[in-house]
Amino acid sequence: MGAGQGWWLLLYAALSRAAGAGTEPQVAERQLRAVDVILDCFLVTEAEHPRAFARDMNREKALLVLKQVPVLDDGSLEGFTDFQGDTVAKDDPLVIFEASVDGVQIPQATALLHADCSGKVVNCEISHYLLQGRPEATWFMANVQVPRPGPSVSMVMKTLGDADEGAVRQPTLNLPLGPQGTVRTTVEFQVTTLTQSLNFLLGSSASLDCGFSMAPGLDLTSVEWRLQHRGSGQLIHRWKTGQGQGQAKREGATLPPEQLLRAGDASLTLPSLSLKDEGTYICQITTSLYQAQQILQLNIQASPKVQLSSTNDAPLPTLTCKVTGYYPLDMVVTWIRQEGSRDPVQVSGASFSSLRKSMAGTYSISSYLIADPGPTGAIYTCQVTHVSLEQPLMVSTRIDPITEWEMANGVIFASCLFLLALLFLGLQRRQASSTRFVKTLRHSE
Repeated sequence: MGAGQGWWLLLYAALSRAAGAGTEPQVAERQLRAVDVILDCFLVTEAEHPRAFARDMNREKALLVLKQVPVLDDGSLEGFTDFQGDTVAKDDPLVIFEASVDGVQIPQATALLHADCSGKVVNCEISHYLLQGRPEATWFMANVQVPRPGPSVSMVMKTLGDADEGAVRQPTLNLPLGPQGTVRTTVEFQVTTLTQSLNFLLGSSASLDCGFSMAPGLDLTSVEWRLQHRGSGQLIHRWKTGQGQGQAKREGATLPPEQLLRAGDASLTLPSLSLKDEGTYICQITTSLYQAQQILQLNIQASPKVQLSSTNDAPLPTLTCKVTGYYPLDMVVTWIRQEGSRDPVQVSGASFSSLRKSMAGTYSISSYLIADPGPTGAIYTCQVTHVSLEQPLMVSTRIDPITEWEMANGVIFASCLFLLALLFLGLQRRQASSTRFVKTLRHSE
């Protein structure tokens, strides 16, 4: 089986799994179809005017046309037409890149193709890719991102050297244009991730997706994962040719076996997540000629636990809602009161304890509310909202009305406290007067 056929079969299998193949009989009958994926981009070049600073960049509109990319036809491609250069307005100064993908696979092509239909704006930037000592062509890096939680693809594109000597040249890049007025390239290498942001619960295991595809003739030399968090960076895992499973700097971190790595799977697995694992991960793939990377954000979450209790203080009880073990910090406690058949209403006037932080880094806090049961009693609910919860947590308790006997006892108790306080103050004053009298008598003697 040829290399091209192998990539085709691998892509078909991946797309079939993504589309839920096998759940319905007609899914198996869907076919791959080669289409042009057209993306609105910006070409980013260094500014050349005399007063430009070293980091000044120019951005101009561009198009990226990925030619004849195989995607799974779900029936929405009927009437789909491929790119035609003459459809671009003559007065529109677009730089059009035409990129062949015959040597690599683009597994996220379906997401890129349908992003506009989903109301998502694809972010695409094309810039020069510097390759020292290789004057035979010009290289570009295309970074394409579908808004989170969508995929991200980075592609190294090489210009084709088959243009006619008298071909018209693109003014910005000074490169020859093809028959359709495009800068003709071929994708040599790509690195992709399924999603740019991941949320996992504290203590669980996480798989950070990173895949790549390279043209025939290139060799994989290294895979490196790094973590950036709060201004510091650290190596998590590194694999180099001939090192077997590679070097794991984070305990338990693993990469796929070498045969899967060489087939394009560089995903990182992290067991038993702690808050130290949170941050920005960089997956960097290096081949014998190119290097590209993907950036993923890993967010750790811990779901809160809620306990509701009451104390029979006079004259009204106090409710305590204890919220423990949550992360990140942002959390909302809402008190709700319902009396009889009336609609529930939000209650204000709650107070809070100081914030507590555990050794594991999770937070705890308590909220207090004086409950008024009213004449018929009321149900009080403590509602907790947190990013780790699909729905708010709610814990309720019923506060019964205060009886006449309890009210009388409360009045008597309060009266006794008042009388005791008066008696105590009277004794203090009498003692102070006696002390002053004795001192005066001694002085007179």
